[in-house]
Amino acid sequence: MSGLLIQLGGTPLQSWGEHSAFTDRDTVAHPTRSGLIGMIASAFGIPREQAVADSTDASQTEALFTRLTRLRFTVRHDRPGVRLRDFHTVGGGYPAHRTVPTAKGGRRGAGQATIVSRRHYLADAVFTVAVTAPDDPDLTARCAQALAAPHWPLHFGRRSCPPGALLLLSTDVPDPVSELLNVPLARPRPQDAPPEETGAATGGDDAPTPATVTVRFTADTPFPPGFPGSASSRTPVTTLNDEPVRLKPLDRIYRSRPAYTTSCPLPADLCKGYGLDYLDALNTHFRLSPPERTDA
Repeated sequence: MSGLLIQLGGTPLQSWGEHSAFTDRDTVAHPTRSGLIGMIASAFGIPREQAVADSTDASQTEALFTRLTRLRFTVRHDRPGVRLRDFHTVGGGYPAHRTVPTAKGGRRGAGQATIVSRRHYLADAVFTVAVTAPDDPDLTARCAQALAAPHWPLHFGRRSCPPGALLLLSTDVPDPVSELLNVPLARPRPQDAPPEETGAATGGDDAPTPATVTVRFTADTPFPPGFPGSASSRTPVTTLNDEPVRLKPLDRIYRSRPAYTTSCPLPADLCKGYGLDYLDALNTHFRLSPPERTDA
């Protein structure tokens, strides 16, 4: 089952809303299906009016957005990031005719013009994502082409969160879910952490066994047999309301779907730090051309 690997990082902020409502705009701890499908739809240039699942075009051909809902995502949490809340006020200090309109089409009265809004983000987070389409073998290749040259600007859940320079890691990967166990981690190696935190163990006079780090994975389908982790990796732990049904501007409908998660130890040697050190490690892993670097 081939697919592709993408990485969501290299940018200060991400925001993956799952139950945002009006003045409180939440984020969950990892990319959502609706956010990832919406990002890929933007790369294809699919207008929101056509972002409707289970639809066909005039020739009765299955719509591209419907095909995108067949994508499956397995997310590795390289760095979970830090939750950040941004405090906004809207409409204060303006004359009445410029304040925020009400639902009935009027304007807010004196003392009611200011609206308080709270928006939540993940700061300094990095996720490596395996993208597959078991029921549509040609789809991931088309997605890779679109992501390499997107029709519209991409963003990580919110337009104020553009991607970093590194997005498309590898295309036509034979088994991208298993490859998540081998791709360098975008985090520093815990050199000074105690053994119980790193997973290192010693056996008397013997040399210490290789240190490990515990890494979380989330997915929208059960993890494949043989994937390391807990037995619960094939049982949904919760549901998320992020399966897109319609993403029209004034008509956004989502459906609940099961969510799977597991944690497993990976070699601490996979931790390759930040910046150029991490990019060099990726180049070595994927055998890419070395980046041009200028030492000051």
